[in-house]
Amino acid sequence: MPEGDTVHLAARRLNRAFGGTVLEKTDFRVPRYATVDLSGRRVDGVIARGKHLLFRLEGATTLHTHYRMDGSWHLYRPDERWRGPEFQVRAVLANAAWVAVGFRLPVIDILETTREDEVVGHLGPDPLGPDWDPAAAASNLARDPQRAISSALLDQRLIAGPGNVYKSEVLFLTGTNPWTAVRDAEIDRIVGTLARLMEANRSTGSQITTGIAQPGREHWVYGRLRQPCRRCGTPIERAQQDEPGGERVTYWCPSCQPSSPVA
Repeated sequence: MPEGDTVHLAARRLNRAFGGTVLEKTDFRVPRYATVDLSGRRVDGVIARGKHLLFRLEGATTLHTHYRMDGSWHLYRPDERWRGPEFQVRAVLANAAWVAVGFRLPVIDILETTREDEVVGHLGPDPLGPDWDPAAAASNLARDPQRAISSALLDQRLIAGPGNVYKSEVLFLTGTNPWTAVRDAEIDRIVGTLARLMEANRSTGSQITTGIAQPGREHWVYGRLRQPCRRCGTPIERAQQDEPGGERVTYWCPSCQPSSPVA
């Protein structure tokens, strides 16, 4: 599942290509909107909210999409070949200079802009949003003190944006065992570390947490099952978590993130 910074980067690229321009063609390849034509409307802007994209159009209309596990938007020039199979295309938007193609998008909504809260109003503060509030994020996490911190960090109702990568990396960097109860975790430190990491990657969407942008060296623990911890050499472990909504995998170092607090 894409992380929030990946979606924010997509929003900026789409906004540069479409913001202030008029749609010359739209094609929605989902039954609910198969007959909808938004051509002729100006794109007032494209923004991200957590892992959601909002295309705000002339006429107080919003196109809302969500990537979920493997959706994506691609940008092409009008004469450029699409890098993906036609059968996976769910939406196409085009202006005079660009074509945006939405592949494998599981969520597409077209609604009045005044009703955006119906699709994103449930989200918590977004570390990359203009209204980011670390105190509110910490307060949200603390609502269920018995919940495992690794589970709470994935709940988009509490904080919008983090996924499996940031969850694992933030908990490693703060020395927090993934199954630590929220009440026993250093919430303010975890929230601050999360925001700093996401901000550092907002222009790349690459989730680099080590500061080294070389293949195989980007992460401390994520994706490194059985490889030695970069700090202590202990083999990295991985576990699936019983969470709703798809795959929830956690990586951690059992020595750097012990199950009991370090004195």
